Amino acid sequence: AYRNHISFFTEKTCIKLGYGRTKIGMPPVKVLLNGCGRIGRLAFRVAWAHPDVFQFVHLNDITAVESVAYLLKYDSVHGTWGPDVSVDGNNTIVIKDGDRVDRIPYTSSKTIEGIAVAEGTTVEMVYECTGVFLTRAKIAPYFSHICAKKVVVSAPVKDTPPVLNIVVGCNEEKYDPAIDHIVTAASCTTNCLAPVVKVIHENLGIERGCITTIHNLTNTQTIVDAPNAKKADLRRARSGLVNLAPTSTGSATAIALIFPELKGKLNGLAVRVPLTNASITDCVFDVRRATSEPEVNQLLKEASETYLKGILGFDEVPKVSTDYVNDPRSSIVDAACTQVIDGTMVKIYAWYDNEYGYSCRMVDLAKYVAARM
Repeated sequence: AYRNHISFFTEKTCIKLGYGRTKIGMPPVKVLLNGCGRIGRLAFRVAWAHPDVFQFVHLNDITAVESVAYLLKYDSVHGTWGPDVSVDGNNTIVIKDGDRVDRIPYTSSKTIEGIAVAEGTTVEMVYECTGVFLTRAKIAPYFSHICAKKVVVSAPVKDTPPVLNIVVGCNEEKYDPAIDHIVTAASCTTNCLAPVVKVIHENLGIERGCITTIHNLTNTQTIVDAPNAKKADLRRARSGLVNLAPTSTGSATAIALIFPELKGKLNGLAVRVPLTNASITDCVFDVRRATSEPEVNQLLKEASETYLKGILGFDEVPKVSTDYVNDPRSSIVDAACTQVIDGTMVKIYAWYDNEYGYSCRMVDLAKYVAARM
């Protein structure tokens, strides 16, 4: 699935958005990946399948090179990756797939300034996947030390004014290559929510709403009860294996960065559940125009087959969470769960693979940026 990953874009859309650098004689963008965690490794798998667009010239993480190579190859949730992955004696990760052999230098620096890129190596784009460097000031060394041109971040950047948040399929046209040198792919839940919001708001008008994301556990939780150094939320100190844990999500309020007219009109919570992957978002909207369940589903289905094809899915088959593991789409509406109460209250369930689906969108965003460099 990873070796043959195809972006959601149709050929017509590719031409419109300027994808396919080789069509206009452009060499692949040279990429440094910093942060080889869940999203970093999956984004690497997805992007590596596009050598015409990306060339990885350096990897960095805080752990040993052998650990990163091993986890690139083997994944308990997403399966074994096709290419052979090994480490030579010089802190280099070697990836072989048929006649293709990539040798990628590796460092294990906690700071951007400590990343020693080989002399003569040019870095044009950074995939920032550490989850640590999330302000303009913290990201700045990528430009001053690494001399990168663009940084694509795998999490919301916490700054005022905000860095441009892009949910591919919803607002990528806001990207201005002359000024947007840092872009973020927002969050996995924002990518799930935004396509649904787009369809409902543009057709029915959203007055207000709230969401609850039933979200699988992540490394911000603990395996057994223990103090949690990563998050102040006390519930995340309880075992992620045996508990349902209500917690915060910024996805609903972040929608205002995608659709500014909805600022202050959406909010929500998350419930962490003891599953390893695939989540579901419960969306409740108060809409301006009276509607019905058949109309809501028809609007979502039409969008999934046309302007949001490959981003928004529409499923009429009754499925469960494991059926959506490794689904590359951002959001998949569960048609049987759609409800309309008293004409103007709309309830929609949307599934998403919060790891792989989000990684696919991050790479699609990186492609969009690369096409304009």
